Amino acid sequence: MRNIKFKYEVGYSKLSGSVIAPPSKSHTLRAILFASMATGKSTIHNYLKSPDTEAMLDACRKLGAQIKQTECLIEIIGVEGKPQLPDTVIDAGNSGQVFRFVTAVAALAKGYIVLTGDHSIQFNRPVKPLIKGLSDLGAVCCTTEKDGYAPIMIKGPISPGHAFLDGADSQPVSALLIASAFLDGVTMIQVTNPGEKPWVGLTLSWFDRLGIPYTHEAYHSYTVKGGIMIRAFEYTVMGDFSSVAYPIVAALVTQSRVIIKYIDMNDAQGDKQIIQVLRKMGAVIIVKENELIVQPSGVLMGCDIDVNDFIDALPILAVVGCYSKGTTTLFNAGIARKKESDRLARMTLELNKMGGHVIEQDDCLIIQGSCLRGANVSAHRDHRVAMALTVAALGSKIKSTINGVSCIAKSYPNFIEDMQSLGCSIKVCV
Repeated sequence: MRNIKFKYEVGYSKLSGSVIAPPSKSHTLRAILFASMATGKSTIHNYLKSPDTEAMLDACRKLGAQIKQTECLIEIIGVEGKPQLPDTVIDAGNSGQVFRFVTAVAALAKGYIVLTGDHSIQFNRPVKPLIKGLSDLGAVCCTTEKDGYAPIMIKGPISPGHAFLDGADSQPVSALLIASAFLDGVTMIQVTNPGEKPWVGLTLSWFDRLGIPYTHEAYHSYTVKGGIMIRAFEYTVMGDFSSVAYPIVAALVTQSRVIIKYIDMNDAQGDKQIIQVLRKMGAVIIVKENELIVQPSGVLMGCDIDVNDFIDALPILAVVGCYSKGTTTLFNAGIARKKESDRLARMTLELNKMGGHVIEQDDCLIIQGSCLRGANVSAHRDHRVAMALTVAALGSKIKSTINGVSCIAKSYPNFIEDMQSLGCSIKVCV
């Protein structure tokens, strides 16, 4: 995957076999950050090897954590809740989680810190809600271009208090919660318009794991006790539901039998809800211990889907809608415009190039079942768009060219190898 720089060709393939789910990106990044703030040496097994992981590791090193990384594990000696002031800019790369989470944790330090990221971070990932919350706790912070996007300059330290912020995007809420855990006192956080609630729930599941005291009321208000010293821990990262959605839907599109291994249905990841949605549409997906077995399922039926709780699934669910009978509406989806790309606009554009019937509205996609054909399409520097379009191409006898696929390494670095192992015909063009 690291050698795929530009594009590949893909067309109809019959699939069979099994793949191991890639490790969860969200758990990997949280594990690294919490370990970096803990006391003692923590060990993280089966971490996701991706540019986002490297960005988080680099950021945590700059905050003072001592990190040893091997192919199989990461060992981290934490800063005991007291991040150091870095002597250079922290670059979050393409990761909204790294940018938001590290900005909040960096505000615990005394002095000025500058954080930035790539084109997506600087132009498509707003930071105003987080600035508002951190300012309420005493930080001096602003975006250097005065436009609400990175680069951001922040001066801490923040103190316990009462913070208010908009929660349509879950990452600023999680970021403020994480930073509040290391303040010496009680912090109250009030959230308007809470969205993507399972992803805040994922952060709270780490609070539970690590013994961080908190309360919350319907994701609108939180009280974090603070003053806790997190002890070193050992953690093994399980499979990522956001990523396994692609081989699952690939099996459905091609009427194939595929097994996904190393999945925990009890995990807090919000995107596991896609399993129930696909079953509702007629998919036959069997859960067996830590495996998902996808069976040839016949015709899927379109339906209305509130995707806010599992917003990262929007690109692949748009593909499912094209291969379903009738109308599929993906609604409450406006926050998808603020991801690595405007996913509502990009999926509409590219699927319609392939013969789809997709209508874009402010916060939803309306998709009519259609017969997709081969086309020349673009990933728009968005890993989930790239993988979704790859799966969309599997149902067409005419090959499609997917341009800009190197971004897939962000969340599923072995995606191409896994798809090829299942029988997918992919011709790499470098």
